Amino acid sequence: MTEWIISILLLVGGSFVLVGSIGLVKMPDFFMRLHGPTKATTLGMAALLTAAMIFFSTTQAGLSVKEILISLFLLLTAPISAYMMIKSAIHHKLESIERTSGKDNIEDDI
Repeated sequence: MTEWIISILLLVGGSFVLVGSIGLVKMPDFFMRLHGPTKATTLGMAALLTAAMIFFSTTQAGLSVKEILISLFLLLTAPISAYMMIKSAIHHKLESIERTSGKDNIEDDI
């Protein structure tokens, strides 16, 4: 049963990482591209690290602390780094497509 859980977590985690990586390549501008690594890839890595924790806790004596520390580091740093990259892009007035500009035709209504 443990092998099935590990296999499912590995497949789900790999799928999320793949979707996040494809989103990083295919999205049209920086602001949309940032969602791939920060959302889907973080969730995928969490599933992969959970599978590793289950595997190593069943094959070795005790709980695997390395994967817990990696998960905490990943879940703490990914949103902070994404926030800093967005603030830098806004500060440098990086161009975006019309759908992500946040204006939503406000000037047309006035």
